[in-house]
Amino acid sequence: MIEKKLLDILVCPKCKGELIYDELKDILICKKDKIYFEIKNNIPIMVLEKAKKLDEN
Repeated sequence: MIEKKLLDILVCPKCKGELIYDELKDILICKKDKIYFEIKNNIPIMVLEKAKKLDEN
């Protein structure tokens, strides 16, 4: 679970847009760029090269 304070200040490193927290998958999603960032040990991995494409099924 990511803290709300941290979520409020994080933005997508690609477009600087809003990130949406998915509690079930423990990821941060950028809908504009259709990518997501994993969270490991409560630390968001915000490196663009580590972002993964969002599966839109």
